[in-house]
This record gives sequence, structure tokens and C-alpha cells, in this order.
Amino acid sequence: MPNTKSAEQRMRQSGRRHAHNRTISSRLKTLEKRYETFVAGGKRDDARKALSEVCSALDKAAKTGVIHRGKADRKKSRLTIHLAKVRA
Repeated sequence: MPNTKSAEQRMRQSGRRHAHNRTISSRLKTLEKRYETFVAGGKRDDARKALSEVCSALDKAAKTGVIHRGKADRKKSRLTIHLAKVRA
């Protein structure tokens, strides 16, 4: 339990931010899974659209500090490599 009024406020803020960040992280995972299913199924056009959605979401998450900028760049790079391996 917080001992001061400011610590109490920080606890509330931290709880709100944690919940918000979790929703964003969950959405990222969902988008990545959807992209991976398209890649596995060989659906190149759908995968390309899904990749742009994933990249956009990763950039937004990195911009707001939910994930690190380097992690977002690394994931985008690896996902793009997966798409290049898909036969048309």
C-alpha cells in the first residue's frame, strides 16, 4: 500500500497504463498470428495487406512506448522476410 498521496496517484496511473499497454500488446499478437496464418496458407495478397497492418501497429506501439523501437524494427524485418519466402 502506498504511504503518500502522490504514491497513491502513481499507483492508479500505473494501473491504467498497464491495462492500456496490455490491450495494445494483445492486439499486436493477434495481428501477427493473422499474418502468419496467411503466410502459412500461401495467400500472398492477404499476407501483404496484413503485413502493412502489423507494421503500422508496431510503429504506433513503439511511438507510444509500449514496445521498444528496436523490437518493432526487428519484428517488421523478420515478418517481411517471411513474406518474401511465400510463393506467388
